[in-house]
Amino acid sequence: MKVYIGPYKSWLGPYQISDRIPFISEDTADKIGNWLSNSWLQTACDWINDKRDRTIKVRIDNYDTWSMDNTLAHIILPMLKQLKETKHGSPLVDDEDVPTRLRHGNPNKDDNWVHYKWDYVLDEIIWAFEQELDDSWEDQFHHGESNIEWVNIPGTEFSELRQKNKDYWIDGDGISKYNKRIDNGFRLFGKYYRGLWE
Repeated sequence: MKVYIGPYKSWLGPYQISDRIPFISEDTADKIGNWLSNSWLQTACDWINDKRDRTIKVRIDNYDTWSMDNTLAHIILPMLKQLKETKHGSPLVDDEDVPTRLRHGNPNKDDNWVHYKWDYVLDEIIWAFEQELDDSWEDQFHHGESNIEWVNIPGTEFSELRQKNKDYWIDGDGISKYNKRIDNGFRLFGKYYRGLWE
């Protein structure tokens, strides 16, 4: 995979041009911008802006889609972390997607509840993507040392794997709860995808 996405193109128009004239007041720059917007310059600026596209080049190789969920996580996770650090606003988050303590009706909330809710959602999404990239997260639910061997099933030509260590066990409920939290993080990612803006 090779991806190049250039910066957004800045808008060029009569007001932007008049703002760059040195040594004039803001009021004078506004008047000049108004005058220029009613001239041929507005048409020229519109034509130029229509021709200026953001540079986007994407090449996908066959191996990029072998485990596409993992491939995308390598790209999405750092973007999510940067978004959380640099965001300037927060989209609205439904009460059903946050704990009770963050819901709109909570009498202990302050004026930043919108941001607290969005931070919670972003944290859950980031956590889910971190688990996607962590191949060892299930290890915390395995207790004791595993010692398995193939054992013939009596009366058949088949064999099966059996655990020889009686002290070894797997916390299936823990794995299930962990997986539900991961799934919820990805559900929130999909639900609030259009809120992933700075």
